[in-house]
Formats: sequence, C-alpha cells, structure tokens
Amino acid sequence: MSSSPLDLTLVWPAFIAGLLVASTHVPLGIQVLKRGIVFIDLAVAQIAGLGVVFADWLGFEPQGIAVQVSALGAALAGALVLTWTEKRWPEVQEAVIGVAFVLAANAAILLLAANPRGAEHLKDLLVGQILWVNPGHLALLASASALIAALWFGIGERLGRIGFYLIFACAVTLAVQLVGLYLVFATLIVPALATLRIAGARLTAAYALAALSYAAGLGLSMLTDLPAGPLIVCTMTGLAVSLFMASSLLIRN
Repeated sequence: MSSSPLDLTLVWPAFIAGLLVASTHVPLGIQVLKRGIVFIDLAVAQIAGLGVVFADWLGFEPQGIAVQVSALGAALAGALVLTWTEKRWPEVQEAVIGVAFVLAANAAILLLAANPRGAEHLKDLLVGQILWVNPGHLALLASASALIAALWFGIGERLGRIGFYLIFACAVTLAVQLVGLYLVFATLIVPALATLRIAGARLTAAYALAALSYAAGLGLSMLTDLPAGPLIVCTMTGLAVSLFMASSLLIRN
C-alpha cells in the first residue's frame, strides 16, 4: 500500500478509532487481569458478534440500528449470565467463560453456514476492518467511549460485579464491530500485561503502549500492504514484550 493522500484518509479514522477503543479497554483490561478472568473479553466479544450474525441471519441491514441493538442485547445478556456464574461458581469461572466463547463461536458458524458470504463475515468478525472505519461513526463512538470512561473512572470501584460486567459488555460491543475480536482482546490484555510490574504510572504507560502500537501497525500496513489488524496485534505484542522485560530488569537492579 503506497503512501498517498488516499492512504492517509484511510489511516487517520482508523487511528482515532484505535485510540477510542484503547481509551476504555486499557483500564478495563487492568481490572480484568486483577480479577483473573482474562478470557472474558473474548467471550463477551464473541457473544456480541453472535448478535450481529443473528441480526444478519434475520435479514437486517448490516449497519442498521437493529444490528446494533442485537449485538448489545446479546453482549448484555452474556454479561449478566457470566455475572451470575461468577457469583455461583467462582472457582470455575474461567472455564465457564471458555465454554461461553466456544458455544457463541460455533452458534455463529451454524448461522453463517448457509450464507454464501459466511466465510467473509466470519473473517470480518475476527480480524475486523479497521482501515474501513466510517469517519461519520467516530463522533458516536467518541461520545459512547467518553461516557464509559467517565463511569469507570468516576464510580468504577462502586459499580460492583454486575456494573463491571455491564460496562464491559457495552465497551466490547462498540469495539468488536470496528476492529474485530482479535484486536479487541489484544487491546484489553496486552497493555495490562506489559505494564504489570510498573508502579505509579502504569495506566499512562499502558495507554502509551496502545497508542504507539496502533500508530506503528497502521504505518506498517501502509508500507507493506498487509492487513492492518493483525499487524497492530503483532506490533503491540512485540512492544509489550520489550516493555515487560525492561521493567523487569529495572526491578531487579
């Protein structure tokens, strides 16, 4: 992909979308890591994706309000079920989350089985199409992300288990249709894991890592013509390993 004005018009909305996803997922990821429920993001994102596939199966427009309602409704329902299972069987919550992910993924495959474009829809759900983010959707995404971030930083500690899961479901639903399931999971977990041994400025370091990863990944996509989503995931992981090792060395010294 050559560097041109057209490329830049694709990249700047994608970069802003990435920053907006990171604005909510980075702090939530730190909390997820603290709670020890790392794969909840994959499960809730997959359940939201199942809602998208179900609405498509019913014949609704891909970008219509019905699809958004279906995705959010599925994610909220999944979040409430996971809230109940965490309270009832906390010792097997991670296993329950894994089963929920597998069940939602296979249900989506079954719904897409008769769709001639089913493989393409499934790829979009997993990998996303961040370079094709509609700039017109950014204002809505920014408003929703600001509301989620304000709730989390304002009353996050007082929300309780149900409040956490509901906010989490809303954040994931917004992100998964924009950047795909893999990038949503990476943005949630990788910065949180990379900054695990950083005290004081951990949140700032995690945000910086996410922003740099999106910028570098999108830049590499322009230069190499490779898919942006996987490049961002690989770039973020590489930078995270470097940061984690550097912070570990500093602690030892």
